[in-house]
Amino acid sequence: MSVKMSELDYKTFGKCVFLENDTVTLGVTVDVGPRIICYSLKGRENVMLEDTERVFAEPVKEGLGTWYTYGGHRLWLSPEVNPETYAPDNSPVKYRFENGALFLEPPVTHFGKQFRMEIALAESGTAVDVKQSITNNSDAAAEYAAWSITAMAPGGVCVVPMCTRKSGYLPNRVISMWEYVDVYDPRFKLTNEYARIRQDSFIKKAFKVGFNVEDNFAAYAVNKQIFVKTFGDYEDVKYPDYACNCEVYTNPLFLEVEMLGAKKEFAPGETAEISERWYLLPNDNEDEPQIEKIKNSVFG
Repeated sequence: MSVKMSELDYKTFGKCVFLENDTVTLGVTVDVGPRIICYSLKGRENVMLEDTERVFAEPVKEGLGTWYTYGGHRLWLSPEVNPETYAPDNSPVKYRFENGALFLEPPVTHFGKQFRMEIALAESGTAVDVKQSITNNSDAAAEYAAWSITAMAPGGVCVVPMCTRKSGYLPNRVISMWEYVDVYDPRFKLTNEYARIRQDSFIKKAFKVGFNVEDNFAAYAVNKQIFVKTFGDYEDVKYPDYACNCEVYTNPLFLEVEMLGAKKEFAPGETAEISERWYLLPNDNEDEPQIEKIKNSVFG
């Protein structure tokens, strides 16, 4: 079956574009955002967060309005500052479906940044390619990094592989923590092979941690599926947040699996690009993600 595209109003998100093949369904908001608001194996629940009641919102400085998470996957700007990172994206998005890919372009932000997203669902199976870019459309150079964030449905567990590369006298692992983080947080477990971060609706305090991930993926188990987010090699570049290319944030509402690109100065007209590929694995026993099983399933 080739990829089918349809348009419909979805819950409280207004008009959305849906892509589907014989295995999965994927939905993207186009009245706001954009957000990849839905991704699931057919017949199963959505693995993405859906903030239908706009619970998670942030007032934006300089009188720019209110930013809403909405849920699902979004492209953002690092370093995180208010107002620019939180520039509201509450307007309709230009889009077109061409040669099996969905191209999305929201309006240029108040700060002169043009965000773009290209989404391609495989004709069969679960693979989704998400290509994203941020162009500096302002008249001045700007230092930033592309920041790719996927907000997941509550109640799941995230696993991030730790670097096990032999490095002799030199360090091989970077772990960044934010000032509000409790290192004894019961949602967090660190081993020599992986870090586990659990989403828990009963713990009110936020938690965030970042890593240098050299195994090219992170995974989240929820709703009898395992979401696998794969990305490019860890490079010898300047990453935000003390050299982290992968971060996980959680609070009582959701968990985010985040990927970061190189932080550098972009001249007017220059573009930051960041890409990833997603997979969904069935998880009928609701097991936690297993590093070796994911490597065998996704990378062969």
